[in-house]
Amino acid sequence: MRSLWANISVEVETGTEKSLEIHRQDMSPRVWMHDTKESLLRQIHIDVYYYFCQHLIPERDSVKLINANDPNLIFKESYRDVRAIVNLTRVNDFTSINNFFVKINNCLPDAGMFIGCVETACIRKQKHFNSNWKLFKHFLWFHNFMFHRVHSKSRYTKDLYLRLTKHKYRWLTKAEVLGRLVCCGFEVIEYREINGLLYFVVMKTRKPSYYIKNSFGPLFAMTRIGKGGKPINVFKVRTMHPYSEYLQDFVIRLNGYNEVGKPANDFRLTRWGKLFRKYWIDEIPQFINVLKGDMAIVGVRPLSRSRFKELPLDVQKERIKYKPGCIPPYVALLMPDAKGNIEAERIYMKEKQNYPVWTDVKYFFLGVFNIVTGKIRSS
Repeated sequence: MRSLWANISVEVETGTEKSLEIHRQDMSPRVWMHDTKESLLRQIHIDVYYYFCQHLIPERDSVKLINANDPNLIFKESYRDVRAIVNLTRVNDFTSINNFFVKINNCLPDAGMFIGCVETACIRKQKHFNSNWKLFKHFLWFHNFMFHRVHSKSRYTKDLYLRLTKHKYRWLTKAEVLGRLVCCGFEVIEYREINGLLYFVVMKTRKPSYYIKNSFGPLFAMTRIGKGGKPINVFKVRTMHPYSEYLQDFVIRLNGYNEVGKPANDFRLTRWGKLFRKYWIDEIPQFINVLKGDMAIVGVRPLSRSRFKELPLDVQKERIKYKPGCIPPYVALLMPDAKGNIEAERIYMKEKQNYPVWTDVKYFFLGVFNIVTGKIRSS
């Protein structure tokens, strides 16, 4: 089997050959870019090569193979007739991830294809716990998490972290990498784990668009439809990986909705996020929105624009007359499924038209009772 990080032979000027065991990650980006397509093809593992062939023919002139981590080495003039780009360097070692993806986007025509790879946090964890460090596995993993996840994302330690690691070994989840790709103008076609790396296939569908303000902290703001159809920022405790907001349509297209109207089999959720959602902890910061006047204690459920557009037209027109609420109608009426959500809002809005204050009081106490007694769980 050929290895992705193969040893190479270099012929010196005297004509003698020396076998140099040079790891690809230790080579400078400028040397990587000067590798010929033939030499790059020889370095690809056969399983990875077959995966590439399911989407393109690597040997064609319209397919560009690179082994680069620096966006400053990507020049549009060199990609004039290129329709697909394959990068063999894992995303963890990019000097600037979003800038690299933007450069690739600029070099590709519409519907152009980009294939890359990443060592996700999940894959890294599997490798770690399969290692021989039996006694210290959990301690070392906690240190790994704090150093590569916490310090690399914190605004106070990020610059020091990047200087120490030289932009390598970054902690990246599948959701974050795919989300970054979507925000940089790509649509996710497929992804697959092969030989300890996650390979992704994406297609250029538009120019980069950073329409969501990303954050890596414990609190973040989600863009939701408010009263009058205006967008509002709803505050929540983070339960998803960074850049997950960009993947909502993709996850729904992939798995549809679950019984409570949320995306099914959602890989964007963190482990602690599932616990927080179970006990409604993630909803607590919404009281900031109540103080700001964006939301009410009781009201229609705050929805994303894509979910809002899926509602029946009569519900869309009626629900924008009211502020979204921390306690939505389905909680009070015990109607958590997708269809039940819509019907519960119809009932609530009809009652609120006739008895605005009493309706909110009734739904508040019913909702609190159902939450405290465990009759309904946060989705």
